[in-house]
Amino acid sequence: MGTEILRRSRALFDRMLLADNAYAFLFKPDDSDEVVSLDCETSGFNILADDVISIAAIKIRGNRILTSETFRALVRPGAAMDVSAIKVHQLREADVKMGRTIREVLPEFLHFIGGRPLIGYWVSFDVRMLNKYLYSMLNIHLPNRQIDVSQLYYDRKYSKAPPGTEIDLRYAAIADDLNLSMLPQHDAFNDALTAAQMYVILKDLQRRGARIPRQRATPRSGDFSV
Repeated sequence: MGTEILRRSRALFDRMLLADNAYAFLFKPDDSDEVVSLDCETSGFNILADDVISIAAIKIRGNRILTSETFRALVRPGAAMDVSAIKVHQLREADVKMGRTIREVLPEFLHFIGGRPLIGYWVSFDVRMLNKYLYSMLNIHLPNRQIDVSQLYYDRKYSKAPPGTEIDLRYAAIADDLNLSMLPQHDAFNDALTAAQMYVILKDLQRRGARIPRQRATPRSGDFSV
C-alpha cells in the first residue's frame, strides 16, 4: 500500500512538472482493462551509466495475450557495450548500431503503453532504466502502476510458507513451476512474452483463490512428524 501511495503522489507532482502537454495522456485514468508486458535489454547493469538497447512490449486483455499488438525496437546506445552484458543478451555493438536513438523510440513507446499498468519480471529495473530518459526529455517518471510477476508468484506459493522455507524466485524456476516452455532468454520480446504468460496464469490462480503447492521438506533424522 505504501508503494502505491508513493507512486500516486509522485505522479501528481510529475503531472505539474510535465514539460510537454502532448504527453498528458500518460496521467489519465486507464479504462482499457489492459496491461502491458515489458522487457528491456541494456548495454550493462548500471542504471546511471548504461543504456537501453532493446525494448519489447505486449498488450494483455483479460486472459488474452495480444501478440498482434506489440511494440519492438532496437535502440542505438550512447554508452559502450559492456562485455558481460553482451554475453547475456548476445547483442553486439554491430547489431545495435543501426538502431534508432532512445529519443526517437520513446515517444512511440509511450503512445503504445498509455496509462496501462506495466508487468514484467523485476519490472522495476526496466522502468528505472526508462525513467532516466523520460526525466531528461519530459521532466517526469513513468506514472504507470507496476506489477511484478515474481511478486504474484510469491503470493501464490510462498506467502503462507513457514519460517525457513527455501524461496526460489528465479525466472527459470517460475517458468518451470508454471509448466511454461522456455523461450531463449535475454531477448526482449521472448522475455516480455514469457512474463505475459506468467501473468495470465498467476492472475487466474489469484481469481480462483488457488495456490501453487510447495514440496515438503525431507524430514530430518529423528523427525517423525507426518
